[in-house]
Amino acid sequence: MKKKLVFGFIVIALLPAAAYFLFPEILLDLARNVERRSSDLVKREARVDDHRIVYLEGGKGETILLLHGYGSDKDNWTRFAKYLTSDYHVVIPDLAGFGESSKLSKDNYDIENQVTRIDRFTEVLKLGEFHVVGHSMGGMIAAVYGVKYPQKVLTLALMAPAGLKSPQKSEFAKQLEKGINPYLVGTPDEYEKLISFLFVKPPPIPASVKIALAAQKISQRAFNEKILTDLRKAHLSLEPFLPAIHAPVLIIWGDTDKILDVSCVSILEKKLKNYQTVIMKEMGHVPILERPQETAISYLYFLKNTTYELSHSDSDSLLQKTE
Repeated sequence: MKKKLVFGFIVIALLPAAAYFLFPEILLDLARNVERRSSDLVKREARVDDHRIVYLEGGKGETILLLHGYGSDKDNWTRFAKYLTSDYHVVIPDLAGFGESSKLSKDNYDIENQVTRIDRFTEVLKLGEFHVVGHSMGGMIAAVYGVKYPQKVLTLALMAPAGLKSPQKSEFAKQLEKGINPYLVGTPDEYEKLISFLFVKPPPIPASVKIALAAQKISQRAFNEKILTDLRKAHLSLEPFLPAIHAPVLIIWGDTDKILDVSCVSILEKKLKNYQTVIMKEMGHVPILERPQETAISYLYFLKNTTYELSHSDSDSLLQKTE
């Protein structure tokens, strides 16, 4: 009997270690849920025409819509959103074709189609007017959205937006010229290489969680290639849209970005009418993950020190909240 009890205690003691190595996807889900709760975010979903859009939502106040980049998902924003939800209503969708949102091979996932879907998403959620923040591909979507739906956009924050012809080639661009796309991950080693491209100092990731993230990237490769084909066929440039943006813009870029070179900032500053620029030192392509608090502080300073117009109905609503 004693031997059985001892054996039982040993099994119980080993269960966490077994889970760590044998079920990394479970640990990844747990880690994500913990971060969502700490950021006051809950997961929801909405039907947008043919697509099921999964999104995170939390906080109260003016709405901030956060748009992720190519190959990533809504949870890239969780640590950044932690500093917003005490004062703002935050909405973070998985763009159609990414994350937990539906992936329909018959559909086109180029920038303009994604802009249309995002607008339908905001209509379904009845968001009214809102701030938009976009990173990388999401930055390009945010900028084009600001041109096509200016009546809805209070401010824009563009974090290393895609779609610009860089004055100086990035390391990523040089790899593409060799026929190598680090975003198309096929092995755990390629995932490690992608991390080295994205960050100067990668955020700490437990080994088991990293295994799950690599497996996730590998499983998404085929559909990511389809989306990349859609983007290339459209061959849309961001530059012609920039002069038509009327909302105040915050530009955020890492000075050591290997994906999209910081020299692109000069194009934005030349074409935009109303902007502020933050160049983050010793920062890679994903400041919202590498240094989320610092990035959020820059963004909140921009919001609190920028003049923008609310519609009459929104102004009345905000006034009632303060009375």
